[in-house]
Amino acid sequence: MSIVPPPRLSEEGIRQFTPGLSGLTLDALAAWLAEHGQPAYRARQVLDAVWRANPATLDEVTTLPRPLRVALAESFRWDTAGATEVAIADGGRTEKALHRLADGATIESVLMHFPAGPGRRERHTLCISSEAGCAVGCPFCATGELGFSRDLLTAEIVDQVRWASRHLATDGLRLTNIVFMGMGEPLMNLDRVLEAVAALNDPSRFGLGARHITVSTSGVVPGIRRLTALGAQFTLAISLHAARDSLRDVLVPLNRRWPVAEVVAAARDHAAATGRRVSYEVVMIAGINDTDADADAMAELLRGDLAHVNLIPMNPVAHTPWQASPAEALERFAARLRAVGLPVTIRGNRGQDVGAACGQLAAERAGEPAPAAVAWRRKRLEQASLAALRGDPSEVVDAVVARSAR
Repeated sequence: MSIVPPPRLSEEGIRQFTPGLSGLTLDALAAWLAEHGQPAYRARQVLDAVWRANPATLDEVTTLPRPLRVALAESFRWDTAGATEVAIADGGRTEKALHRLADGATIESVLMHFPAGPGRRERHTLCISSEAGCAVGCPFCATGELGFSRDLLTAEIVDQVRWASRHLATDGLRLTNIVFMGMGEPLMNLDRVLEAVAALNDPSRFGLGARHITVSTSGVVPGIRRLTALGAQFTLAISLHAARDSLRDVLVPLNRRWPVAEVVAAARDHAAATGRRVSYEVVMIAGINDTDADADAMAELLRGDLAHVNLIPMNPVAHTPWQASPAEALERFAARLRAVGLPVTIRGNRGQDVGAACGQLAAERAGEPAPAAVAWRRKRLEQASLAALRGDPSEVVDAVVARSAR
């Protein structure tokens, strides 16, 4: 079964509302200002206000004359993704923001604070969304339950960062890392993601070093190849989750289009071309992908690669029958990877009490799915995962799932 991406909204369809000022490059802004009879130096003033001064509204930008502020407000929005709700967990170390966009769509960002320790500096990392919803449909992810709504515009991506930057500035702090691991598949909105990365990396705009930016994908091979051709120096992360195709077909449905060996081959070429280590993310699910057989398959798949594996206990999601792998299973899995020379980190979960996993808060605000739908999803996943654990080929897994739906 092939995975067919849903149709994308046209730029005209998305731009039914006023575009965001932060989505403009210096050249585009200068062109707009010239059309409105403004001197060239105003472009730098506007960008400084957008990216450096952190005012909450355009009215607060007193470096610009009032008539210009009025004209800008008529053509652009100052903020396309202001937080409508913020939930705090882990004693203030995790802050999840729900952002409501102009068309009513909701997206999420998560701000995580890591204190300084032996051999490491204090970090403030923001996880941001690139789409409203997601078409990939990974069953352990709450965003997959929401389905796909639309791609985000460049301003809607970077305004999540601007919100967090303003938030941190009140305490004299600054973002140190940005990861594209929120809602959506970044490489299915690659043009806008690249524009956002350019803005975040640009010293004249946000000015964050490329090596402090991570772009994640569940395995869109053409997108990985395109990144490699660009020679991008940000970190590439692969949402791996399983090394056996029969199981990864269940956990990451995109695997049916681009099998895991093809994904890893593209990532391997990317590492060779850029000299940058690839990060592999593995959500660990008890009794599903944390077995010795799965660890050995992953060790064999990644052996000798310029790679780092992050093992992440699954956050509970209502429509799945699964639970996070226990600590002993994580340690055993990590040991088998380390035995072949792979660096491994076991991550702790953040913000479980506020639904900090991708899509949980947005899914909650969208309304709980019907109990019958939840029961059906659980039954389907149980049957599919059991077949995959036996090593049944995808066609057999599909047949089992079809029978479970009757």
